[in-house]
Order: sequence, then structure tokens, then C-alpha cells
Amino acid sequence: MILIPCVATERASAKFVFTYFNTDNGDGINNKLYIFILGLLMSQYTLTGYDASAHMTEETKNADKNGPRGIISSIGISIIVGWGYILGVTFAVTNISYLLDETNDAGGYAIAEIFYLAFKNRYGNGVGGIICLGVVAVAIFFCGMSSVTSNSRMAYAFSRDGAMPFSSVWHKVNKQEVPINAVWLSAFISFCMALTSLGSIVAFQAMVSIATIGLYIAYALPIFFRVTLARKSFIPGPFNLGRYGIIVGWVAVLWVATISVLFSLPVAYPITNETLNYTPVAVGCLFVLTVSSWIFSARHWFRGPITNVDT
Repeated sequence: MILIPCVATERASAKFVFTYFNTDNGDGINNKLYIFILGLLMSQYTLTGYDASAHMTEETKNADKNGPRGIISSIGISIIVGWGYILGVTFAVTNISYLLDETNDAGGYAIAEIFYLAFKNRYGNGVGGIICLGVVAVAIFFCGMSSVTSNSRMAYAFSRDGAMPFSSVWHKVNKQEVPINAVWLSAFISFCMALTSLGSIVAFQAMVSIATIGLYIAYALPIFFRVTLARKSFIPGPFNLGRYGIIVGWVAVLWVATISVLFSLPVAYPITNETLNYTPVAVGCLFVLTVSSWIFSARHWFRGPITNVDT
């Protein structure tokens, strides 16, 4: 957060960082409000994954209290550290056109070029920038591991409840009590999704958007049912928002509905086969597939999560 702007020989002004809109972006978008709206999506990409605390509650002591604390603390840390990181990077930006130029040292990858130029202009070479990028890569790797852990835990839970194809395979655990088959399933699917970036960046971007929208819809659905169907019957746990819970719940549902629309908007003009946002199509197909599966099959045999608690 501090190193890059300190090393950079040129720094942007606070006015540039907080008020400048890059209307000459090569994407055909020059409306400032639209640019602002698209900029919101970056925060939605990063402010995900806090549901991992919920997925791991079965392995958490005092989960009814520590689970929510984990969610809130992860959001708080992400906001503080993420805000600091964004400020550090943007204060090192002085020539946007060059950063996006595919002929530069980083091939048009702006963040990598910012890191590289900061050290190259100061010390004559960009080795320090490459090392800093390595630190970022390690952090991204651990984020990936967190995602694999969360996904495999969900795959294990769903298969244990008989909600997945070949459930008997995925809910098996090894001697270390790790659902190893579910872990490999999550890793394999993630690997296959990443491969799409080699063939079509449009397809990869659509998958990323689908994953983000899917996460937020998964967050919003239980909240929606909590503030509607279960408003009177829901029994709050020891960690709750009291009378403000309904208000916060509706704000969350409306926000998810809003960003789901934003993720479906075009991010470049004119709209062509390469610039079309295929996210609505993909999400729609997934929705049809899921609903059809429930109507024609799952509703006849799925009875909900298996519980070992007597009621």
C-alpha cells in the first residue's frame, strides 16, 4: 500500500485520484455516470468469499457467535486493506494511455506496469516491481486456496445430503478426515474454467461475472426468505441485529438485485461478438437448468439437509 507510491518518481494529485474520470479509455464509454457504475463492479469482485465462515461453521467452536464475527471481520479488513491498496496504486498512476498500451513492458496489464515502472524509473530496473507482483501472486494463490476450501466444503455438504450427482463419491473423507474427492473436484472445475482464458477472454470474463453474480444471488436468497416468508417464524441466534435486521436485509437484497443488473451491462462499445456481455445469457441458461432439474427430478427425492439434531 505504501511502497509503490513511495518508490514512484511521479505521483498523481489527490484531485486526479478522487475526481478524474478516464473518458478516453478506448472502450467507447465516455459517460461519467456509466464509468462510475462499472467501477463499482471491481469492489464486488473483491468483496466476496466472506461466506467461507458460514461454510466452515460445522468445524468452528461457538459457531453461532464466531461465524458471524468471522464474516464481519473479513469485510472490515477487506475494506481497510483494499481501500489502502487502491489508493496506493492510483497515486502511482500518471499516464493511463501508456499503462493500457499493449506494447508496454507488461503487455497492457496496467497494475503490472505500475509496479514495474515505479522501480524502473527509480532504480533503473523493474526487478523490485516484479518481486512485489510476486507477493501479490502469492496472495492471489492463497485466495484461490480459500476458494477451493470453501467450494470443496460445500460440495462435501451437498453430496452428504444427496444433492449432487454421484454423491457417494464426493462426500467420502480420507484418514485425515479431509473430503479429498470433493477437493479434487473443485480444483478440476476451477482449472477447466481458467483454461477458457487461453481461448477467449470474453468467455473467461463471462465466467468470472457468472461466479460473482452466483455468489451474491446465493447470499441474497436466504436473506430474502428471512425478511419475507420467515419474518415471523425465524428464531434469531445470539448474534443478531435486532429490529434493524429486517431493514439491513432488504438493503442487502435490493443491492444484490442492482449489481446483478450492473454485471449484465456492456463494458465496451460498439457491441460486437467480442464485446457483448454474455453474462445474462449464461446466468439465464444456468437458471433454466437449475429450475428444470428441480421440477423434473430433485423435488421428488430431495428432502433437505440431513440433521443430527433432534427437534
